[in-house]
Amino acid sequence: MTVLFFILFFMIFGKLIGFAFKTTWSIMKVMLYIVFLPLILVGMVFKGLVFVALPILLVVGLISLFETA
Repeated sequence: MTVLFFILFFMIFGKLIGFAFKTTWSIMKVMLYIVFLPLILVGMVFKGLVFVALPILLVVGLISLFETA
């Protein structure tokens, strides 16, 4: 009975840990695309790195244009 308990215990909490990792990865992607990338690009423009920021903006824009959710 104890062995069955531990097997089911690890199955359930293993799935929960997997779900937590997937959720964390999704939240980090949203934070990167909505918060950090625009801040990095604006910072590059203010530092005079428009020649680097513009190609990054174009590549990200084209990827987001052709990518399906």
